[in-house]
Amino acid sequence: MEEKKVRVRYAPSPTGYLHIGGARSALFNYLYAKKYNGDFVFRIEDTDIERNIPGAEESQLHDLIWLGIIPDESTEKPNPKYAPYRQMEKLDIYRKFAQELVEKGYAYECYCTKEELEEMKEEQLRNGVKSFKYDRRCLSLTEEEKEKYRKEGRVPSIRLKMPSNHTLKFHDLVRGDVSFNSDDIGDFVIMKSNGIPTYNFAVVIDDHLMEITHVLRGEEHLSNTPKQLQIYEYFGWEPPKFGHMTIIVNPNGKKLSKRDLNILQFMSQYRDLGYAPEAIFNFLFLLGYTDPNGQEIFTKEEAIKTFDPKRLSTSPAMFDQKKLLRVNSTYIKKMDQETYFKFIEPFLDKVDFLKSVSEDRKNEISLMFKNEINYGAQIIDLLNDIIIKKDELDDAEKEVLTKESASKVCALFKEKLEKLSETNEENVKNIFNEIKNETGLKGKDIYMPIRIKLTGVMHGIEMYNIIDILGKEETLKRL
Repeated sequence: MEEKKVRVRYAPSPTGYLHIGGARSALFNYLYAKKYNGDFVFRIEDTDIERNIPGAEESQLHDLIWLGIIPDESTEKPNPKYAPYRQMEKLDIYRKFAQELVEKGYAYECYCTKEELEEMKEEQLRNGVKSFKYDRRCLSLTEEEKEKYRKEGRVPSIRLKMPSNHTLKFHDLVRGDVSFNSDDIGDFVIMKSNGIPTYNFAVVIDDHLMEITHVLRGEEHLSNTPKQLQIYEYFGWEPPKFGHMTIIVNPNGKKLSKRDLNILQFMSQYRDLGYAPEAIFNFLFLLGYTDPNGQEIFTKEEAIKTFDPKRLSTSPAMFDQKKLLRVNSTYIKKMDQETYFKFIEPFLDKVDFLKSVSEDRKNEISLMFKNEINYGAQIIDLLNDIIIKKDELDDAEKEVLTKESASKVCALFKEKLEKLSETNEENVKNIFNEIKNETGLKGKDIYMPIRIKLTGVMHGIEMYNIIDILGKEETLKRL
Protein backbone atom coordinates (compact mmCIF):
# COMPACT_ATOMS: atom_id res chain seq x y z
CA MET A 1 0.00 0.00 0.00
CA GLU A 2 1.32 3.45 -0.94
CA GLU A 3 2.41 5.64 1.99
CA LYS A 4 0.32 8.78 2.42
CA LYS A 5 2.10 12.07 1.91
CA VAL A 6 2.84 13.64 5.30
CA ARG A 7 0.56 16.63 5.92
CA VAL A 8 0.60 18.55 9.19
CA ARG A 9 -1.06 21.76 10.31
CA TYR A 10 -0.85 24.69 12.67
CA ALA A 11 -4.35 26.02 13.33
CA PRO A 12 -4.46 29.01 15.68
CA SER A 13 -7.47 31.06 16.74
CA PRO A 14 -7.21 34.72 15.71
CA THR A 15 -7.87 35.73 19.34
CA GLY A 16 -4.28 36.90 19.92
CA TYR A 17 -0.79 37.08 18.50
CA LEU A 18 1.83 34.38 17.98
CA HIS A 19 2.80 33.11 21.42
CA ILE A 20 5.86 31.05 22.43
CA GLY A 21 3.73 27.92 22.87
CA GLY A 22 2.02 28.33 19.51
CA ALA A 23 5.30 29.10 17.73
CA ARG A 24 6.87 25.96 19.21
CA SER A 25 3.90 23.79 18.11
CA ALA A 26 4.13 25.29 14.61
CA LEU A 27 7.90 24.68 14.54
CA PHE A 28 7.73 20.99 15.48
CA ASN A 29 4.95 20.39 12.96
CA TYR A 30 6.98 22.21 10.30
CA LEU A 31 10.11 20.16 11.10
CA TYR A 32 8.14 16.92 10.92
CA ALA A 33 6.68 17.86 7.52
CA LYS A 34 10.03 18.92 6.07
CA LYS A 35 11.84 15.85 7.47
CA TYR A 36 9.49 13.61 5.48
CA ASN A 37 9.04 15.87 2.40
CA GLY A 38 5.51 16.72 3.45
CA ASP A 39 3.29 19.80 3.58
CA PHE A 40 2.91 22.26 6.43
CA VAL A 41 -0.58 23.83 6.45
CA PHE A 42 -1.65 27.06 8.19
CA ARG A 43 -5.39 27.32 8.76
CA ILE A 44 -7.56 29.40 11.09
CA GLU A 45 -9.99 28.30 13.80
CA ASP A 46 -12.08 31.46 13.98
CA THR A 47 -15.34 30.18 15.49
CA ASP A 48 -14.83 32.05 18.78
CA ILE A 49 -16.15 35.15 17.05
CA GLU A 50 -16.53 37.32 20.17
CA ARG A 51 -12.85 36.96 21.07
CA ASN A 52 -11.37 37.35 17.57
CA ILE A 53 -8.98 40.31 17.21
CA PRO A 54 -8.63 42.28 13.95
CA GLY A 55 -5.21 41.68 12.41
CA ALA A 56 -4.40 38.66 14.61
CA GLU A 57 -4.61 36.17 11.73
CA GLU A 58 -2.20 38.15 9.54
CA SER A 59 0.12 38.79 12.48
CA GLN A 60 0.30 35.08 13.36
CA LEU A 61 0.98 34.06 9.77
CA HIS A 62 3.60 36.77 9.09
CA ASP A 63 5.42 36.15 12.37
CA LEU A 64 5.69 32.47 11.39
CA ILE A 65 7.07 33.44 8.00
CA TRP A 66 9.52 35.84 9.73
CA LEU A 67 10.73 32.90 11.85
CA GLY A 68 11.33 30.83 8.70
CA ILE A 69 8.38 28.51 9.45
CA ILE A 70 6.87 28.98 6.02
CA PRO A 71 3.53 27.28 5.27
CA ASP A 72 3.09 25.37 2.03
CA GLU A 73 -0.62 26.27 2.21
CA SER A 74 -2.33 29.07 4.10
CA THR A 75 -5.16 31.58 4.03
CA GLU A 76 -2.91 33.64 1.75
CA LYS A 77 -1.66 30.67 -0.29
CA PRO A 78 -4.63 28.29 -0.57
CA ASN A 79 -4.69 25.01 -2.42
CA PRO A 80 -8.16 24.89 -4.11
CA LYS A 81 -8.38 21.17 -3.28
CA TYR A 82 -8.41 21.94 0.48
CA ALA A 83 -9.85 25.47 0.67
CA PRO A 84 -11.35 27.28 2.49
CA TYR A 85 -8.84 27.67 5.32
CA ARG A 86 -11.10 29.50 7.80
CA GLN A 87 -13.73 27.61 9.79
CA MET A 88 -16.37 30.36 9.56
CA GLU A 89 -16.32 29.86 5.78
CA LYS A 90 -17.26 26.18 6.20
CA LEU A 91 -20.37 26.24 8.42
CA ASP A 92 -22.52 24.44 5.83
CA ILE A 93 -19.96 21.62 5.67
CA TYR A 94 -20.00 21.10 9.45
CA ARG A 95 -23.84 21.14 9.51
CA LYS A 96 -23.96 18.48 6.80
CA PHE A 97 -21.61 16.14 8.68
CA ALA A 98 -23.37 16.74 12.01
CA GLN A 99 -26.71 15.90 10.40
CA GLU A 100 -25.20 12.69 9.01
CA LEU A 101 -24.27 11.61 12.57
CA VAL A 102 -27.82 12.41 13.77
CA GLU A 103 -29.33 10.33 10.96
CA LYS A 104 -27.04 7.39 11.82
CA GLY A 105 -28.04 7.58 15.51
CA TYR A 106 -24.55 8.66 16.63
CA ALA A 107 -25.70 12.16 17.66
CA TYR A 108 -28.91 13.81 18.81
CA GLU A 109 -30.58 17.17 19.26
CA CYS A 110 -30.35 18.72 22.71
CA TYR A 111 -32.90 21.39 23.69
CA CYS A 112 -31.55 22.09 27.19
CA THR A 113 -31.18 25.74 28.10
CA LYS A 114 -28.09 27.22 29.77
CA GLU A 115 -30.03 27.47 33.02
CA GLU A 116 -31.04 23.80 32.91
CA LEU A 117 -27.46 22.72 32.21
CA GLU A 118 -26.20 24.90 35.09
CA GLU A 119 -28.77 23.32 37.42
CA MET A 120 -27.65 19.87 36.26
CA LYS A 121 -24.00 20.72 37.01
CA GLU A 122 -24.85 22.03 40.49
CA GLU A 123 -26.86 18.90 41.31
CA GLN A 124 -23.97 16.66 40.23
CA LEU A 125 -21.57 18.73 42.37
CA ARG A 126 -23.88 18.32 45.38
CA ASN A 127 -23.81 14.57 44.78
CA GLY A 128 -20.01 14.54 44.79
CA VAL A 129 -19.53 14.29 41.00
CA LYS A 130 -16.43 16.36 40.21
CA SER A 131 -16.42 16.10 36.41
CA PHE A 132 -19.71 17.10 34.80
CA LYS A 133 -21.44 14.64 32.47
CA TYR A 134 -24.62 15.41 30.55
CA ASP A 135 -27.50 13.27 31.88
CA ARG A 136 -28.89 12.47 28.40
CA ARG A 137 -32.36 13.85 29.14
CA CYS A 138 -32.73 14.86 25.47
CA LEU A 139 -31.55 11.52 24.04
CA SER A 140 -35.01 9.96 23.88
CA LEU A 141 -37.19 12.99 23.14
CA THR A 142 -40.25 12.23 21.00
CA GLU A 143 -41.08 14.34 17.94
CA GLU A 144 -43.97 15.88 19.91
CA GLU A 145 -41.61 16.96 22.71
CA LYS A 146 -39.15 18.40 20.21
CA GLU A 147 -41.94 20.31 18.49
CA LYS A 148 -43.10 21.69 21.85
CA TYR A 149 -39.56 22.98 22.57
CA ARG A 150 -39.33 24.52 19.11
CA LYS A 151 -42.59 26.39 19.66
CA GLU A 152 -41.09 27.75 22.87
CA GLY A 153 -38.35 29.22 20.67
CA ARG A 154 -35.63 26.76 21.74
CA VAL A 155 -33.00 26.10 19.09
CA PRO A 156 -31.24 22.75 19.61
CA SER A 157 -27.55 22.05 19.84
CA ILE A 158 -26.27 18.64 18.66
CA ARG A 159 -24.55 16.25 21.05
CA LEU A 160 -22.42 13.23 20.21
CA LYS A 161 -23.75 10.03 21.74
CA MET A 162 -20.79 8.31 23.38
CA PRO A 163 -20.85 4.48 23.45
CA SER A 164 -20.74 2.90 26.90
CA ASN A 165 -17.60 1.30 28.32
CA HIS A 166 -15.67 1.72 25.08
CA THR A 167 -11.86 1.95 25.09
CA LEU A 168 -10.38 4.69 22.95
CA LYS A 169 -6.65 4.17 22.53
CA PHE A 170 -3.85 5.48 20.36
CA HIS A 171 -0.07 5.51 20.17
CA ASP A 172 1.16 8.97 21.08
CA LEU A 173 4.28 10.02 19.13
CA VAL A 174 5.73 11.53 22.33
CA ARG A 175 4.17 9.55 25.20
CA GLY A 176 3.67 6.06 23.78
CA ASP A 177 0.41 4.13 24.27
CA VAL A 178 -2.48 6.10 25.78
CA SER A 179 -6.05 4.94 26.42
CA PHE A 180 -9.34 6.42 27.71
CA ASN A 181 -12.73 4.96 28.63
CA SER A 182 -15.77 6.50 26.98
CA ASP A 183 -17.72 6.35 30.28
CA ASP A 184 -15.44 9.10 31.64
CA ILE A 185 -16.34 11.51 28.86
CA GLY A 186 -20.09 11.94 28.49
CA ASP A 187 -22.10 13.20 25.52
CA PHE A 188 -20.56 16.47 24.37
CA VAL A 189 -21.88 19.20 22.07
CA ILE A 190 -20.58 19.08 18.49
CA MET A 191 -22.78 21.87 17.04
CA LYS A 192 -23.91 24.81 19.14
CA SER A 193 -27.45 26.17 18.86
CA ASN A 194 -26.11 29.16 16.88
CA GLY A 195 -24.97 26.80 14.09
CA ILE A 196 -21.26 27.07 14.93
CA PRO A 197 -19.32 23.83 15.49
CA THR A 198 -17.37 23.18 18.69
CA TYR A 199 -13.58 22.78 18.53
CA ASN A 200 -13.56 18.97 18.82
CA PHE A 201 -15.99 18.51 15.95
CA ALA A 202 -14.64 21.15 13.56
CA VAL A 203 -11.03 20.01 13.99
CA VAL A 204 -11.91 16.43 12.99
CA ILE A 205 -13.78 17.55 9.87
CA ASP A 206 -10.95 19.95 8.94
CA ASP A 207 -8.19 17.39 9.48
CA HIS A 208 -10.07 14.75 7.49
CA LEU A 209 -10.93 17.01 4.54
CA MET A 210 -7.40 18.44 4.46
CA GLU A 211 -5.90 14.93 4.64
CA ILE A 212 -3.83 15.74 7.73
CA THR A 213 -1.68 12.72 8.63
CA HIS A 214 0.06 13.85 11.83
CA VAL A 215 -0.92 16.22 14.64
CA LEU A 216 1.74 17.51 17.05
CA ARG A 217 0.20 19.73 19.71
CA GLY A 218 0.40 20.76 23.37
CA GLU A 219 -0.49 18.34 26.14
CA GLU A 220 -3.53 20.46 27.10
CA HIS A 221 -5.19 18.83 24.06
CA LEU A 222 -4.60 15.28 25.32
CA SER A 223 -8.09 15.10 26.89
CA ASN A 224 -9.63 16.22 23.57
CA THR A 225 -8.09 13.31 21.66
CA PRO A 226 -10.56 10.56 22.78
CA LYS A 227 -13.50 12.79 21.82
CA GLN A 228 -11.99 13.31 18.39
CA LEU A 229 -11.16 9.61 18.00
CA GLN A 230 -14.82 8.73 18.66
CA ILE A 231 -15.93 11.09 15.87
CA TYR A 232 -13.40 9.49 13.50
CA GLU A 233 -14.73 6.08 14.47
CA TYR A 234 -18.36 7.03 13.80
CA PHE A 235 -17.50 8.33 10.33
CA GLY A 236 -15.27 5.34 9.58
CA TRP A 237 -12.30 7.64 8.88
CA GLU A 238 -8.68 6.93 9.68
CA PRO A 239 -7.46 9.39 12.32
CA PRO A 240 -4.08 11.12 12.05
CA LYS A 241 -1.19 10.09 14.30
CA PHE A 242 -1.13 12.27 17.43
CA GLY A 243 1.77 13.55 19.52
CA HIS A 244 1.31 15.71 22.63
CA MET A 245 4.18 17.96 23.70
CA THR A 246 4.77 18.92 27.31
CA ILE A 247 4.03 22.36 28.72
CA ILE A 248 6.58 25.18 28.85
CA VAL A 249 7.45 26.30 32.38
CA ASN A 250 9.20 29.35 33.81
CA PRO A 251 12.44 29.02 35.83
CA ASN A 252 10.34 28.43 38.99
CA GLY A 253 8.78 25.36 37.38
CA LYS A 254 5.36 27.00 36.97
CA LYS A 255 3.42 26.75 33.72
CA LEU A 256 4.21 29.70 31.50
CA SER A 257 1.36 32.16 31.83
CA LYS A 258 0.62 35.22 29.73
CA ARG A 259 0.51 37.08 33.06
CA ASP A 260 4.17 36.19 33.71
CA LEU A 261 5.71 39.57 32.92
CA ASN A 262 9.29 38.42 33.51
CA ILE A 263 9.30 36.57 30.19
CA LEU A 264 8.44 38.06 26.83
CA GLN A 265 5.75 35.80 25.41
CA PHE A 266 4.99 36.97 21.87
CA MET A 267 7.06 36.71 18.70
CA SER A 268 6.22 40.33 17.79
CA GLN A 269 7.99 41.47 21.00
CA TYR A 270 11.16 39.58 20.06
CA ARG A 271 10.94 40.95 16.55
CA ASP A 272 10.66 44.54 17.83
CA LEU A 273 13.59 44.09 20.24
CA GLY A 274 15.99 42.85 17.59
CA TYR A 275 16.17 39.11 18.06
CA ALA A 276 17.38 37.26 14.98
CA PRO A 277 14.57 35.05 13.58
CA GLU A 278 17.07 32.21 13.07
CA ALA A 279 18.00 32.44 16.77
CA ILE A 280 14.35 32.25 17.92
CA PHE A 281 13.82 29.30 15.54
CA ASN A 282 16.90 27.63 17.09
CA PHE A 283 15.79 28.40 20.68
CA LEU A 284 12.25 27.09 20.13
CA PHE A 285 13.76 23.90 18.75
CA LEU A 286 15.59 23.42 22.07
CA LEU A 287 12.35 23.93 24.07
CA GLY A 288 11.51 20.33 24.76
CA TYR A 289 13.88 18.70 22.27
CA THR A 290 17.15 17.15 23.38
CA ASP A 291 19.95 16.56 20.94
CA PRO A 292 21.80 13.28 21.67
CA ASN A 293 25.17 15.05 21.18
CA GLY A 294 24.30 18.08 23.31
CA GLN A 295 24.44 20.43 20.32
CA GLU A 296 22.85 23.85 20.93
CA ILE A 297 23.27 25.83 17.73
CA PHE A 298 21.32 24.49 14.74
CA THR A 299 20.66 25.85 11.28
CA LYS A 300 17.17 25.23 9.93
CA GLU A 301 18.55 22.46 7.69
CA GLU A 302 20.30 20.78 10.65
CA ALA A 303 17.14 20.97 12.76
CA ILE A 304 15.10 19.32 9.97
CA LYS A 305 17.69 16.58 9.53
CA THR A 306 18.09 15.78 13.23
CA PHE A 307 14.42 16.12 14.28
CA ASP A 308 12.82 12.96 15.67
CA PRO A 309 9.54 13.15 17.67
CA LYS A 310 10.82 10.27 19.84
CA ARG A 311 13.37 12.73 21.26
CA LEU A 312 10.71 15.23 22.34
CA SER A 313 10.88 15.52 26.11
CA THR A 314 8.21 13.96 28.32
CA SER A 315 9.12 16.44 31.08
CA PRO A 316 8.09 20.12 31.04
CA ALA A 317 10.35 22.34 28.92
CA MET A 318 11.93 25.18 30.89
CA PHE A 319 12.10 28.60 29.29
CA ASP A 320 15.72 29.56 29.94
CA GLN A 321 16.15 33.30 29.35
CA LYS A 322 19.96 33.10 29.63
CA LYS A 323 20.09 30.40 26.98
CA LEU A 324 17.92 32.51 24.67
CA LEU A 325 20.26 35.50 25.05
CA ARG A 326 23.29 33.26 24.51
CA VAL A 327 21.81 31.73 21.35
CA ASN A 328 20.76 35.13 19.99
CA SER A 329 24.14 36.77 20.64
CA THR A 330 25.81 33.82 18.85
CA TYR A 331 23.72 34.56 15.75
CA ILE A 332 24.51 38.29 15.92
CA LYS A 333 28.25 37.55 16.16
CA LYS A 334 28.00 35.25 13.12
CA MET A 335 26.37 37.90 10.88
CA ASP A 336 28.47 39.28 8.05
CA GLN A 337 28.91 43.07 8.15
CA GLU A 338 26.27 43.87 5.55
CA THR A 339 23.63 41.72 7.31
CA TYR A 340 24.59 43.19 10.68
CA PHE A 341 24.34 46.80 9.45
CA LYS A 342 20.86 46.14 8.07
CA PHE A 343 19.83 44.33 11.28
CA ILE A 344 21.12 47.05 13.66
CA GLU A 345 20.05 50.12 11.64
CA PRO A 346 16.49 50.51 13.10
CA PHE A 347 17.98 50.67 16.61
CA LEU A 348 20.77 53.11 15.73
CA ASP A 349 18.07 55.43 14.36
CA LYS A 350 16.71 55.73 17.92
CA VAL A 351 19.99 57.15 19.29
CA ASP A 352 19.92 60.97 19.01
CA PHE A 353 23.71 61.29 19.02
CA LEU A 354 23.98 59.25 15.80
CA LYS A 355 21.52 61.38 13.83
CA SER A 356 24.25 63.89 12.99
CA VAL A 357 27.00 61.41 11.98
CA SER A 358 27.71 59.91 8.55
CA GLU A 359 26.55 56.46 7.52
CA ASP A 360 30.13 55.15 7.55
CA ARG A 361 30.75 56.49 11.05
CA LYS A 362 27.44 55.03 12.25
CA ASN A 363 28.46 51.61 10.90
CA GLU A 364 31.90 51.98 12.47
CA ILE A 365 30.36 52.66 15.89
CA SER A 366 27.82 49.84 15.54
CA LEU A 367 30.63 47.32 14.94
CA MET A 368 32.10 48.20 18.35
CA PHE A 369 29.02 46.52 19.89
CA LYS A 370 28.63 43.52 17.57
CA ASN A 371 30.29 41.12 20.02
CA GLU A 372 28.76 42.78 23.08
CA ILE A 373 25.02 42.84 22.48
CA ASN A 374 22.56 40.02 23.13
CA TYR A 375 19.79 41.61 21.04
CA GLY A 376 19.51 44.61 18.73
CA ALA A 377 17.70 47.11 20.98
CA GLN A 378 20.37 46.67 23.65
CA ILE A 379 22.69 48.89 21.60
CA ILE A 380 20.44 51.89 22.36
CA ASP A 381 21.03 51.69 26.13
CA LEU A 382 24.70 50.78 25.77
CA LEU A 383 25.34 53.79 23.54
CA ASN A 384 23.28 56.13 25.70
CA ASP A 385 25.18 54.92 28.77
CA ILE A 386 28.31 56.29 27.11
CA ILE A 387 26.88 59.47 25.59
CA ILE A 388 24.73 60.48 28.57
CA LYS A 389 26.98 60.08 31.61
CA LYS A 390 25.18 58.80 34.69
CA ASP A 391 24.82 61.53 37.32
CA GLU A 392 24.48 59.44 40.46
CA LEU A 393 27.03 56.76 41.27
CA ASP A 394 26.05 53.75 43.36
CA ASP A 395 28.04 52.63 46.43
CA ALA A 396 30.20 50.14 44.52
CA GLU A 397 31.18 52.77 41.94
CA LYS A 398 31.92 55.35 44.63
CA GLU A 399 34.10 52.82 46.43
CA VAL A 400 36.27 52.36 43.33
CA LEU A 401 36.85 56.11 43.02
CA THR A 402 37.68 56.59 46.71
CA LYS A 403 40.69 54.29 46.46
CA GLU A 404 43.95 56.23 46.78
CA SER A 405 45.22 54.84 43.47
CA ALA A 406 42.12 55.95 41.53
CA SER A 407 42.87 59.68 41.38
CA LYS A 408 46.51 58.95 40.51
CA VAL A 409 45.49 56.66 37.62
CA CYS A 410 42.96 59.21 36.29
CA ALA A 411 45.49 62.07 36.48
CA LEU A 412 48.17 60.02 34.69
CA PHE A 413 45.71 58.89 32.02
CA LYS A 414 44.53 62.46 31.40
CA GLU A 415 48.09 63.75 31.19
CA LYS A 416 49.14 61.09 28.66
CA LEU A 417 45.94 61.40 26.61
CA GLU A 418 46.44 65.17 26.23
CA LYS A 419 49.78 64.51 24.51
CA LEU A 420 48.29 62.07 21.95
CA SER A 421 47.80 63.33 18.43
CA GLU A 422 45.58 60.33 17.57
CA THR A 423 43.36 58.34 19.99
CA ASN A 424 43.38 55.03 18.12
CA GLU A 425 43.29 51.56 19.68
CA GLU A 426 47.04 51.05 19.69
CA ASN A 427 47.82 54.45 21.30
CA VAL A 428 45.17 54.03 24.03
CA LYS A 429 46.43 50.52 24.84
CA ASN A 430 49.97 51.90 25.08
CA ILE A 431 48.83 54.48 27.66
CA PHE A 432 47.37 51.73 29.84
CA ASN A 433 50.59 49.71 29.56
CA GLU A 434 52.67 52.75 30.54
CA ILE A 435 50.45 53.39 33.60
CA LYS A 436 50.74 49.72 34.54
CA ASN A 437 54.56 49.87 34.39
CA GLU A 438 54.79 53.20 36.22
CA THR A 439 52.39 52.38 39.07
CA GLY A 440 52.65 48.60 39.39
CA LEU A 441 48.83 48.45 39.36
CA LYS A 442 46.96 45.82 37.36
CA GLY A 443 43.63 45.14 35.62
CA LYS A 444 40.56 46.72 37.15
CA ASP A 445 42.57 49.02 39.45
CA ILE A 446 43.63 50.82 36.27
CA TYR A 447 40.60 50.40 34.00
CA MET A 448 37.70 50.71 36.46
CA PRO A 449 38.33 54.28 37.77
CA ILE A 450 38.70 55.61 34.23
CA ARG A 451 35.59 53.75 32.99
CA ILE A 452 33.51 55.14 35.88
CA LYS A 453 34.83 58.66 35.30
CA LEU A 454 33.93 58.44 31.62
CA THR A 455 30.54 56.67 31.77
CA GLY A 456 29.44 56.33 35.39
CA VAL A 457 29.19 52.53 35.05
CA MET A 458 31.61 49.71 35.88
CA HIS A 459 31.19 47.53 32.79
CA GLY A 460 30.92 48.02 29.06
CA ILE A 461 32.76 47.92 25.77
CA GLU A 462 36.55 48.28 25.37
CA MET A 463 37.93 51.55 26.73
CA TYR A 464 39.51 52.65 23.43
CA ASN A 465 36.04 52.36 21.81
CA ILE A 466 34.48 54.53 24.52
CA ILE A 467 37.16 57.17 23.93
CA ASP A 468 36.64 56.87 20.16
CA ILE A 469 32.87 57.48 20.56
CA LEU A 470 33.26 60.39 23.01
CA GLY A 471 36.20 61.98 21.23
CA LYS A 472 39.39 63.31 22.87
CA GLU A 473 37.92 66.62 24.00
CA GLU A 474 34.90 65.15 25.78
CA THR A 475 37.03 62.37 27.33
CA LEU A 476 39.44 64.93 28.84
CA LYS A 477 36.54 67.01 30.10
CA ARG A 478 35.01 64.00 31.89
CA LEU A 479 38.34 63.00 33.41
